[in-house]
Amino acid sequence: MTDADEELVRALHDEHAGALWSYVVSLTGDRVSAHDVVQETLLRAWRHPEALDPARGSTRGWLFTVARHLVVDEARSARSRRETVAAEPPERSVVDESEQVLQQWVVAQALTRLSPEHRAVLRECYFRGRSVAEASRVLGVPPGTVKSRTHYALMNLRLALQEMGVSR
Repeated sequence: MTDADEELVRALHDEHAGALWSYVVSLTGDRVSAHDVVQETLLRAWRHPEALDPARGSTRGWLFTVARHLVVDEARSARSRRETVAAEPPERSVVDESEQVLQQWVVAQALTRLSPEHRAVLRECYFRGRSVAEASRVLGVPPGTVKSRTHYALMNLRLALQEMGVSR
């Protein structure tokens, strides 16, 4: 590197590096990689001094364009590095729903041990999501009865599940 080359790089750095770095940070959001992009941009300017000729246009504009291209190229190459080609497609994962099916079956069996009134109140309040007032209208019983039946139905359901060997 000759003295003239060093002087060119130093002058470019002193005049444009701060603005160039701020611009690259705004593009990438990464202060560390912005330093690398600025360094590479100034290196390219040193390699192509003809591009810095004022007759060809703004030096700062050329530097910003080079920096933007470097950022875009890096983003594209990063995306391609994340994509991998495999000889075989990955195996499909199979969700094992056996535990859930078993729990549903156990609860259904425990519900058969309840009285029809208790099953009806649980069906309306828990399975159909009705409020106490709505369940009261559907079942034709007072709201207080819905509340007490719900309490005793849950207590009996818990007992039936315990008798079946299910613990919390």
